[in-house]
Amino acid sequence: MAACITHPLDVTKVRMQTLANLPSTSTGVRRPSTISVIRTSIQQSGVRSLYVGLSASLLRQMSYSMVRLGAYDAMKTHLSKDKKPTALSLLLAACVAGGMGGIVGNPADILLIRMTSDIVRPPEKRFRYSNVFSGLANLVKNEGVSALTRGLGTNTFRAVLLNASQVGSYDFIKTSLLSKPVPLTVYQFQDNMSLHLVSSSLAGMFATTVCAPADVLKSRIMAASGEGTSVAQILARSLREEGPRFLFKGWTPAFIRMGPNTILMFVFYEQLKHAWKAL
Repeated sequence: MAACITHPLDVTKVRMQTLANLPSTSTGVRRPSTISVIRTSIQQSGVRSLYVGLSASLLRQMSYSMVRLGAYDAMKTHLSKDKKPTALSLLLAACVAGGMGGIVGNPADILLIRMTSDIVRPPEKRFRYSNVFSGLANLVKNEGVSALTRGLGTNTFRAVLLNASQVGSYDFIKTSLLSKPVPLTVYQFQDNMSLHLVSSSLAGMFATTVCAPADVLKSRIMAASGEGTSVAQILARSLREEGPRFLFKGWTPAFIRMGPNTILMFVFYEQLKHAWKAL
């Protein structure tokens, strides 16, 4: 549900991360903005272009997100059997669960990035996957089974960072707000929708910033094909051509996307969890 609502922002983020600097009519180059990428996408292919790759996004959620959230919750329950788990143990659990999710969801991530970035690639270099299943078949046929692991190291590292910074920080913020009043006030949060909204909003901002560099590298590696596509080669070329600021390219749409996505994900998750316990 969260992915369907925020998918256009995910598309914009990937296109900004994989798009080279645009030529300028005045001096040098100009960096593509969020609005310019959205406007160009709509002008070239219509509003529907912002939902390209939705099938890959849904497959990604059903693999990557399912594992990272489910595994973390299972580990947290196990750690809480005898005593209250420490912050360090929960952080480690979030890292392990994130790594597991990154490995399982890697193929869907490759397809998502290729499908969403196709419009900003030269026509002769486009993949033209019609849906996630045809994309999977074409990927294996043209590049071999090993292509399913393209960018696995970077993606797993990014998944570890994301789960630790998103799920871990959400848990920490929620627990902290429940344990004592808000600083400089007497207001005390209860375990309700308000707490979930505040905790998930702060977690989304924190996670976006922590994950930005790994997210950009992951997008560029997965969007590439052929020679010169290793992490070191892409990092060196991007630093040389665009400078270190490229590591935070697409931060704005990433935050605009991850903020609502994090809020919706945790609100839906908490409500479903409470409903399940009520049964």
